[in-house]
Amino acid sequence: MKTVLRFLKPYKRLCVLTLLTMLVDAAGALLIPTLTADMINIGVSGGNLNFIVQRGLAMVAVTVLAGAATLLGSWLCADLSAKVGKDMRNAVYDKSLAFSAHDFEQFGTGSMIARTLNDVNIIQQSIVWCIQMVIPVPALCTMGIVMAFAIDATMGYLLIAVTALIIVLAVLVTRKASVIFESLQRFLDRMNVVLRENITGVRVIRAFNKERREEARIRRTFEQYAESSIQANRLFVGLDSTAFFMINLCIVAILWIGGNRIGAGYMEIGDITALIEYAILILYYIIMAQMVIILLPRARVCLRRMEEVLSRKPEIRDGEAPLLPDSKREEAVVAFDNVSFRFADADEDTLGGLTFTCRRGQTTAIIGGTGSGKSTIAKLILRFHDVTSGQLRFDGQDVRGMTQNELRGRIAYIPQKAWLFSGTIADNLRDGREGAREPEMFHALKVAQAGFVEELPEGLNAHVAQGGTNFSGGQKQRLSIARALMKQADLYIFDDSFSALDFKTDAALRKALAAETGDAAVLIIAQRISTILNADKIIVLDNGRMVGMGSHAGLMENCPVYRDIARSQMKGDERDAG
Repeated sequence: MKTVLRFLKPYKRLCVLTLLTMLVDAAGALLIPTLTADMINIGVSGGNLNFIVQRGLAMVAVTVLAGAATLLGSWLCADLSAKVGKDMRNAVYDKSLAFSAHDFEQFGTGSMIARTLNDVNIIQQSIVWCIQMVIPVPALCTMGIVMAFAIDATMGYLLIAVTALIIVLAVLVTRKASVIFESLQRFLDRMNVVLRENITGVRVIRAFNKERREEARIRRTFEQYAESSIQANRLFVGLDSTAFFMINLCIVAILWIGGNRIGAGYMEIGDITALIEYAILILYYIIMAQMVIILLPRARVCLRRMEEVLSRKPEIRDGEAPLLPDSKREEAVVAFDNVSFRFADADEDTLGGLTFTCRRGQTTAIIGGTGSGKSTIAKLILRFHDVTSGQLRFDGQDVRGMTQNELRGRIAYIPQKAWLFSGTIADNLRDGREGAREPEMFHALKVAQAGFVEELPEGLNAHVAQGGTNFSGGQKQRLSIARALMKQADLYIFDDSFSALDFKTDAALRKALAAETGDAAVLIIAQRISTILNADKIIVLDNGRMVGMGSHAGLMENCPVYRDIARSQMKGDERDAG
C-alpha cells in the first residue's frame, strides 16, 4: 500500500477531485429513489399533478448532474491510472538500468518484461476499479442505510444484516483468491520464459527436430495457467450467483416485511419502492466491490513483485569522485593492480592476480582459451561487475569511487555479440554520438570498413531490424565498430569484435583504427592470433590467471600457452590453404 501511495502522492489534487465526483455520483443515485417515493406518497396518492411535475424535473436535474459526475469521474480516473502506470514503468525501467548482470539474473528477462507490462497493467486496472467501485461503497452504504432508517428502523436493520452477510462472504472468497492469483502470476512468468525461448531459439529447435517436444512443453505451461484461471473464474461464478440470490432474497424480504409495516401504518406505499432501490444500489455496489476485491490479491501479488525490483539494492553503486579533467589525464588509462573477481554464486575466483595497464597510444590485447575470463575483464572495466579484491583504476582513480555514467562516458565498447537496435543505420550511429552529422557518420563507417552502407539504396537511412538480423555477422560487427568510433573515448574495448571478419578486412580495419585512436588506449580481446600480432602488449590468460605478457615474438619464446594457441591456429590456416 505504501508503494501505491508513493506513486499517487504527486497527484493528490487529481485524487481528491476524482473521489468528489464519485461521491456526487453515489449521492445522485440514492437521491432518485427518495424523489420517486415522494412522488408516489404525495403526488400520486394526493392527485397533485404539480408536485409530480416538480419532482420529475428534480429527478431530471439530479440524473444529469449524476451522469456528468460519472463521465467526469471515469475520465479523471483513467487519467490518474495512466499517469501512475507511466511513473511505475519508468521507476521499474530506471531501476533495471542500475542492475548489474547478477542483479538482473535474479529476476530474468521474461519476468522483468511481465513485471513492467502485465503487472503494472493489473495495478492500473485495480486503481481504476477501486476508485470507481470500492471507495464509494462505504459512503453509499452509510447514506443508503441512514435513509432506510429515516423511513423505518426495521428496514434499516434488514439492510445492515444483508450487507454484513455479503461482506463476510467477500472476505472468505478473497482469502481463497489470493492463493490462486499468486500461482497465476508465477505461471504467467513461466509462459513468458517458454515463449521467448521458443521464438528466439526457433532455428535451433528446427535444426534438432525438437518441434514436438517444445509443443508439449508449451502446452503443459499453458495448461497450468489455464487450470488456475478456471479456478479463479469458478470463484467469480460462485460469488456472482450467491450475490444475485441475496439481492432477490432481500427484495422479497422488503416486500414481505414492508407490506406488514404498511398495513400497520408505519410506512407508506412509496417507501417500498425507495427501500427496494436502496437495497439494489447498495448490494449492486457491494457485488461490484466484491468482484474487484477478488482481483485485489492478484494486484497485491503484482505490487509485491514490482516492490521486489524497486527495493533491491544494486550490486554496483555509484561513487562520488568525478573523473580527472582533460589537463590531468593519466598516461595509464586503465590499471589492474592484483585484481581478483568471483561471481556471487561461484566457489572459486573467475579471475585472479591480474596486474597490467592499458596506456594511451598503445594497443593492449588479451587472448586465451574459451572460458578463461577474457570478456569478464571488459565487464570489470565497465563496472558491469565490481572486483572482488585488488584495485582497478581508470585515469588513476578507483572505478568504485566514480559514477557509472562518468566512467562509461569515457569508454567506447564493442560487445562480443554485435547488437543493433531497430530503426535506421543513422539512428544506431547516433547512439555513439547524439546529433552526429552525415559526414562524421560516413567517416566512422569508412574507418570500420563498412563501405557497403554507401551501396545501399537508402544509405544511412537503410532499415535495421531488431538485433540487426537483416545484416550478416560481419556487417553487424562493422556497424557496431562504427558506432563505437562515433564516440570520442579515452578507451576503446573490442571484445572479440573481429571474429566474423575475413583476414583482409581485419587487417585493413586494424590499420585504420591505429590512426583513428592514436590518443586513446585500445584493448582488443580476441580469439585469433592474426588480430593481435602487432599489438604493443599481449596478455595471455589461462583459467582466469595471467600466464604471459609481452610481444608476439617474446611470447612465442617464453609462453607455452600462447605458443600452443598460435601453432594450433597456424596449422588450421595451413590446412585451409591446402
